[in-house]
Amino acid sequence: MITTSLLMALVATAIPSVAARPDPDLYRRAMSKFNEVRTCGLSDEAPTVKAPKANPWAQITPNDVTAVWDLLHSPAAGLNLTHPDDATATDNYVYFIDTLATNKSAVLPYIDGNGTLPPKYARAVIFEGGKTEPVSQDYMIGPLPVSEKTTIEKLDYIYNGGNGGTVPYNSRYFDGKRSKLANDFLLPIVEEINDILVALFDGAWYGSGDPRTNLTITSTDPQSFDGSSSFRSMMFRYPGKASYLTPLDFYILLDVSGTDISYYKLKGFVTNEKYFKTVAELRKAFEAGEIKNEFPQTRDQEWAMVNHKPEMGVRDLEDRMAPQNIEIGGKRYKLDLEEGYVEYMGWTFYLSFTRTLGLAFNDVKFKGERVLYELQMQEAAAQYAGYTPKAANTVYHDTYYSFGTTVSALVEGYDCPFGSSMLNVTYPSGNKTRVHPGALCVFEADTGFPLARHSYGGGSEYGFGNLGSVKDAALHLRLVYTVGNYDYLFDYSFHLDGSMEIQVRASGYLQSSPYYKTQGRFGPRIYKSTQGSYHSHILNFKADFDILDTKNSLEVTELIVANQSQPWFPELGVFEQMELSTSYMEEEKMFNWAPNNQAMYSVVNKAKTNAWGEKRGYRIVPGRSNVALPVKNSPFSAKSSTMLKSHLAVTRQHDNEPVANSFQNVNMAAKPQQDFGKFFDGEKVDDEDIVLWFNLGMHHYTRSEDVPVTLFSEAVSSIVLAPQNFNDRAPEGDLRNRRWAEVDDDGVLTYEDYSIELPTCQIKLDEPFTKIEKLTFA
Repeated sequence: MITTSLLMALVATAIPSVAARPDPDLYRRAMSKFNEVRTCGLSDEAPTVKAPKANPWAQITPNDVTAVWDLLHSPAAGLNLTHPDDATATDNYVYFIDTLATNKSAVLPYIDGNGTLPPKYARAVIFEGGKTEPVSQDYMIGPLPVSEKTTIEKLDYIYNGGNGGTVPYNSRYFDGKRSKLANDFLLPIVEEINDILVALFDGAWYGSGDPRTNLTITSTDPQSFDGSSSFRSMMFRYPGKASYLTPLDFYILLDVSGTDISYYKLKGFVTNEKYFKTVAELRKAFEAGEIKNEFPQTRDQEWAMVNHKPEMGVRDLEDRMAPQNIEIGGKRYKLDLEEGYVEYMGWTFYLSFTRTLGLAFNDVKFKGERVLYELQMQEAAAQYAGYTPKAANTVYHDTYYSFGTTVSALVEGYDCPFGSSMLNVTYPSGNKTRVHPGALCVFEADTGFPLARHSYGGGSEYGFGNLGSVKDAALHLRLVYTVGNYDYLFDYSFHLDGSMEIQVRASGYLQSSPYYKTQGRFGPRIYKSTQGSYHSHILNFKADFDILDTKNSLEVTELIVANQSQPWFPELGVFEQMELSTSYMEEEKMFNWAPNNQAMYSVVNKAKTNAWGEKRGYRIVPGRSNVALPVKNSPFSAKSSTMLKSHLAVTRQHDNEPVANSFQNVNMAAKPQQDFGKFFDGEKVDDEDIVLWFNLGMHHYTRSEDVPVTLFSEAVSSIVLAPQNFNDRAPEGDLRNRRWAEVDDDGVLTYEDYSIELPTCQIKLDEPFTKIEKLTFA
């Protein structure tokens, strides 16, 4: 009898289609060709392609960034700006310049017809501390390039919170200027209690620039609720690369409202699970022996480094290189680097990038027909739990830190496969354009399983009469955003079956808390004096579906159980049977996945049917860990995190509702600048231009295996956007990477390789693969 491995060789080897009896030497002879030397596509450049049109979603150019900067600082602008390097909190200065998204209503006539390329606009956030009532203000500058037609206007229309692009000073981003004010106020307070800190933690704080300082101090978000006041919950740590894992049980609470530190106030101290309003109360308790350091923290942080630990032992055969994905036949995707345009196996799409939100996909088409107008992350958030000021107070919105600017260089062969196209990412920074080399990788990968497979008949010695197996693969675009302590790996994959998968993985240091024996309900002990604080990561995405055109509906197909009888089963009487019940969402709505996944949600075009009369569409398939924010009424995330509190939402598309969140919302929990809840005003969504919002995420049940860092393998969430009657049949019949085998009545095997021969090569790693290609999205 033929073995399984030999059978696979017969079906898959690169030998022309022949009639053959089982041959025990066939596999060996075929594999002998691997002695030839090739590079296996590792050094191949991706083939180039010319985008059908200029990218209307592209970033503003480096020249535009500089010109906008100069215009804003010109006396004619009347903004009275100070250069950020010289500014204080009471000056007016530019916080950042970014690309303002072009309205969909302006893009469609161009991308779908003969309309002209819509003009570009810049967005500038200016901190206006010099005003009588200091604020942060968004502006729009355009059209670009800068000319006599260019104007500077307040950017109000994209925000619905009531004050347009204006954010109160107390809610604006807490940058270095504000931190200096807060630290200037904090310093004399800490100087009064440094002896207590030394006694408890063998450390003191005299300010970040003082050589006597051997503690670090950190705050958290939010730092305001509505802009009427501002606060900080400060915590001490031991300094070092892994300071997130060495928290100290000492907190200082401050009121830091406004720009005049003479009005700042000390709200109190927290340590040993006790609250002290004044220095005098704290000192009295300390001198009475009521404050102790029961679980001393370690200053050594080598245990928390992501390096090899020989003391943990050696795994057998770990001295060998791990398996690698190789584009063995050469790259099968094409790039237009100037326009940020990609083609792959029927897929086409444009890329865009902003410093606030990062990577976006636009005009996503499969086999020439549009599926999505836009796909982009809206927010990456985390809310913590704990019985300490910092843990209880913490709600992070990572767009607050200009999410796109946190992309980091990728390690070829580890973050991405060898031979990936390693592309640059750029974004405005001050009056220049910053480049992060090799921060976006593009590669095609084997999925590890066939796209389709079936064998029929088992009477032959091969175990089948005929057998078909279709090789699967997917194109991946991958970035890693490192926001403080966490690395988020975003992986967007385009599959051969017309489906698109979005995966997000999290790694990095836990934001931990000091260990308390009484607080196990907030997380386990993960080191000598460190507790892993429970938290939930929720990442919100916008998917503006345009299935063939802008008239779409959200179809809900529910799996119900009904009692029925069937006359051909008279003996059964009434029995349970499964049925499908189909309806359409009528109005804008936030909703959750159905229990037991007994509902399918599909965006369909009622006016467009396939060959069988079925409405063409795409369904939204939950993957791993599709969660929403558990807390609904926390004061720290009340209205600022509305988009995170359900699994899914559907709204009508409007140019004045381009994003679910404002990057400054985190400090406006009670009165957000962008109130996602106001999107839901009873508008109809049936047969309209609709947008689906979905959440990925993880409830992070912390564990000792989070040390030194959380593992990508476990902290992962995903979703799939998959064809639902979009095609007339499975889109696999046009793929030639397959094997078809038949066995006739005489036991003779014939098989077809469709002229796709298995490339034979020997991998040569004589040179490191550090090729960097330029992608400016401009």
